Amino acid sequence: MVLILGLAMLMLLAQASVMAGRAAAAADLAALAAADSWRGLTAGEPCAVAGEVAGRHDAEVLECTKSPDHSVEVRIQLRHAAVFGPATARSRAGPPPGTSPGPAD
Repeated sequence: MVLILGLAMLMLLAQASVMAGRAAAAADLAALAAADSWRGLTAGEPCAVAGEVAGRHDAEVLECTKSPDHSVEVRIQLRHAAVFGPATARSRAGPPPGTSPGPAD
């Protein structure tokens, strides 16, 4: 019985780890897409773009903050919760160092 309980806990921890990884990946991709939009490299409103990208990864944007330096920070949450609760992640993206914040000419 102890072995079964130990394996069950291991499976739950593995599930939480996988969900955290999925949330982090969705947040990274949403922030990158939003930053490209904020810099004018792609069309759309940055936070709406972040929401679209997050939605493709079964997540929703909880917060989206645009900075004057053309960086964007997003916080997302996966739509389906694990036993330990919903997985959330935060990511920030912006222009590469040493580049102008606006679109390329």
